[in-house]
Amino acid sequence: MDFKQQVTTALMGVLGDSLPADKVAQLIETPKTSDLGDYAFPTFILAKTLRKAPQQIAQDLVAEMDQAGFEKVIANGPYINFFLDKATFSDQILRTVLTQAANYGQSDLGKGGNVPIDMSSPNIAKPISMGHLRSTVIGNSIAKILTKVGFNPIKINHLGDWGTQFGKLIVAYKKWGSEEEVKEDPITNLLKYYVKFHQEDVEHPELDDEARAWFRKLEAGDEEATKLWSWFRTESLKEFQKIYTMLGVEFDSFNGEAFYNDKMDGVVNALEAKGLLQESRGAEIVDLTAYNLNPALIKKSDGATLYMTRDLAAAMYRHDTYDFVQSLYVVGGEQREHFNQMKAVLKEMGNDWSDEIHHIPFGLITQGGKKLSTRSGRVILLEEVLNDAVNLAQQQIEAKNPDLPNKEEVAKQVGIGAVIFHDLKNDRLDNFDFDLEEVVRFEGETGPYVQYTNARAQSILRKANQEVAMDADLVVSDANAWDVLKMLGNFPDVIVKASQEYEPSVIAKYALRLAKAFNKYYANSKILADDDQKNARLSLVKSVSTVLEASLDLLGVQAPKAM
Repeated sequence: MDFKQQVTTALMGVLGDSLPADKVAQLIETPKTSDLGDYAFPTFILAKTLRKAPQQIAQDLVAEMDQAGFEKVIANGPYINFFLDKATFSDQILRTVLTQAANYGQSDLGKGGNVPIDMSSPNIAKPISMGHLRSTVIGNSIAKILTKVGFNPIKINHLGDWGTQFGKLIVAYKKWGSEEEVKEDPITNLLKYYVKFHQEDVEHPELDDEARAWFRKLEAGDEEATKLWSWFRTESLKEFQKIYTMLGVEFDSFNGEAFYNDKMDGVVNALEAKGLLQESRGAEIVDLTAYNLNPALIKKSDGATLYMTRDLAAAMYRHDTYDFVQSLYVVGGEQREHFNQMKAVLKEMGNDWSDEIHHIPFGLITQGGKKLSTRSGRVILLEEVLNDAVNLAQQQIEAKNPDLPNKEEVAKQVGIGAVIFHDLKNDRLDNFDFDLEEVVRFEGETGPYVQYTNARAQSILRKANQEVAMDADLVVSDANAWDVLKMLGNFPDVIVKASQEYEPSVIAKYALRLAKAFNKYYANSKILADDDQKNARLSLVKSVSTVLEASLDLLGVQAPKAM
């Protein structure tokens, strides 16, 4: 049963035509504490229409209202506070969670619509650093959340496998590299060459001319350039895959920038046919003054195409291939202008579907308040961070539970899960500094805290050693359980909110609140006491574990049964 709908119905019974039902539903609030009720309706909006003080309106409406199905309904100043029938709520919520199990919170909002998600997208021949973590795990979590509400996400790793950096890398490799070094440790040595190039070109700017020349050869299909490019790409992908396996992230497509080489002429031709291309200082642009944006640069004066041309080709290819209902780009906030320009150009071309393209920006992970940069060599390798996190988790498991079976596997689930959870608990647009020891703590607002809470619930169920009897009533009358029950009931709404805002932190923060509420309940209640409510209490424990595991899964975090 939809308990918010029950409140809306009760209000509509006394409001008449004063407000439409959808507006009433929007205005219903959830009080901060349960002693103020479970739902509240503010009457300020009715003061002008009814020509009464909000406090008086609240009292009059409560006096007229049919309160059947509620424990009580009271006027509290300008608010009407609704207290749900706890027995009915408890039985219905627990029965729903246990019956639907992993499907609890699922919906068909998306009606199977395709949603390409451009995510991760590292540059070939450079290591996956902490800077790539956000795009990867945010994109992966959004895909899971969208699946839960009925969309069909298509995860695209738009690899940085083309561009002038390959000219630079070829020059660097030919000057300072060796085949043996690359074979021995591809990414480390390719990065070393790339960094050396940028150190040397400060004193020797002619290196940039050499790099441009090599990239032109690559564009023209030169055999040596193509062979080196292909080799760098293959070796890089092998290294990338190791990290994606650790993170538990899979992709539906690895079509990167090179894939669109033969599709850009079509974009340029279409822009010319529609009279949108203009010459500016020898370059070709699309004027976006009407959108209050800088012009979009389509071709440089030397005829070379740019990121914009390539991204326009990619957007059009994805629309033609997937017939998407939305198309998402999980890319850092500094690219906001670029995506605004891209959408505006597509709109000018007559593609109204560009309205369904959404840039999903995010803030930076910093170290000591400074941005991480590959070019300067100040880079934190993601694989090293994940391995360090696993080691820290293992140390804590050894200290807390040295006899735990599968310690190594649990340490991986906890350590890697901690890094993912820490990223996703932060509001997507926020910058944050990364401190590994804080991230992997078992206490506080961390992934391991949520995992440990779930493992505790599982431990209680193992000790009880009995199945929940679904033919008995599932009424938990313990006052300490009420906040937990209400939070379980909120889970479907939390998922919808996360999907609409493309915001995994909504799920992570919910998981932390639920874990905290359950631990408070656990500390104040004798769950395994042999009385007539033991079955109902176990149904609550099992429901909490079900929802915590579902929450962690939506974030891409595993849930060990014991820790």
